Amino acid sequence: MKSLKTIQVLAKIGRIVSKIIGILSIVAACLCVAGIVSLALGLGALKIGGVTIHSIIETKAEISIGTLYAAMASGILLCVGEAILCRFAEKYFANELKAGTPFTFDGSKELLRLGILAICIPIASEILAAITYGIMRLLMDGVEPPKDWYGASIGIGVMMIVTSVICRYGAELKEGKAPEEPAA
Repeated sequence: MKSLKTIQVLAKIGRIVSKIIGILSIVAACLCVAGIVSLALGLGALKIGGVTIHSIIETKAEISIGTLYAAMASGILLCVGEAILCRFAEKYFANELKAGTPFTFDGSKELLRLGILAICIPIASEILAAITYGIMRLLMDGVEPPKDWYGASIGIGVMMIVTSVICRYGAELKEGKAPEEPAA
């Protein structure tokens, strides 16, 4: 039962980390929206000691204002996707803790769904972000292509799917429904 306690502690940590990353993703998306609104309203032209925020961004960061708009618009989509995925993960961990074990049929189904979502949501977010970036390049001058993208979590999703099969097998063993292994 020591292993089950370890699993439960990891599930508690997973729930907490999922909640924190979800909240940070929402905050980051809101900051991107605030950045877009402040640039649109001309707050970027605000002078601090005779220097505008626009000039600091363009000279120090070597980023055009158009690129900044595109990055923030894409960032909103990426952050929202991450927040949604974190919510599903948080829900999975909460249900696993409630059940007291990962070896349940419902838990294995939920982990399978989480694995599929861990593959699909980041890919969809990146596609939408790339489309947004492309549209912004057409609408604005000086929009540079992104240096790198977020990176989809395909490997993590596949691992969750495999783990869901292991958890389902554990649920079958627990219920006494596991098929006999054929003799080699």
